[in-house]
Amino acid sequence: MPWTKKDYPQSLKNFMAPIRNKAIEIGNELLEKGYEEGRAIAIATAKAKEWGEDHDKQIRKKDR
Repeated sequence: MPWTKKDYPQSLKNFMAPIRNKAIEIGNELLEKGYEEGRAIAIATAKAKEWGEDHDKQIRKKDR
């Protein structure tokens, strides 16, 4: 089942929306290509963080 902005892996909950959305986009592409969900999560998370750093985006939500 594809991930959405409202239904995504729990491990993405502490990321800022732009990073989380990029991870969702990448993850869905990987799932479509047949990757297992756990592997897709790991790759999508790493690539989304890299994308965020390259675009000077805040990666994670700040601690309260």
